[in-house]
Amino acid sequence: MSRFRVRSALLALSLVVPTSAARPSEAAPSGGFDASFTGFRQLPAEPVPGNGAVDLATIEHTQPPTDDSLSGRDLGAGMASYYGRQFDGRRTASGERFDMSELTAAHRTLPFGSKVRVTNAGNGRSVVVRINDRGPFHGGRVIDVSRAAAERLGLIAPGSGRVRLTLLD
Repeated sequence: MSRFRVRSALLALSLVVPTSAARPSEAAPSGGFDASFTGFRQLPAEPVPGNGAVDLATIEHTQPPTDDSLSGRDLGAGMASYYGRQFDGRRTASGERFDMSELTAAHRTLPFGSKVRVTNAGNGRSVVVRINDRGPFHGGRVIDVSRAAAERLGLIAPGSGRVRLTLLD
């Protein structure tokens, strides 16, 4: 085994093994957690390259983006569904009333007011919608469009369909 692999294995082991073993008299009671135990090694505050730490700057968060860096960005593909009559007139997450005749949509993370081109992968039809609500929260769907948008996309009869999303602004 190379020296690098040995050092990496030892480093990884040191992250999970306590630096000092607890003596039997210091062991936590069988029914609970011993808050006074401090035998675990402290991890560095900043990730150190090569130690298996995750650089948080490289993780894509699910919080809504706050700048225009995503403009024109392909958001990928997934299933879309629509919502209509039963929600017409109810308040959306943005605070406005849902109008099924407007070209609006619900997305889990995009900022309210974002414009998204939704393209039906099955028939090539597309529509630009404005995000004004949160969801969908079931069925592995990526977006819920209003009834008016679903009519333009050809989603009314099937109820849902595969779409591609592109963020416009």
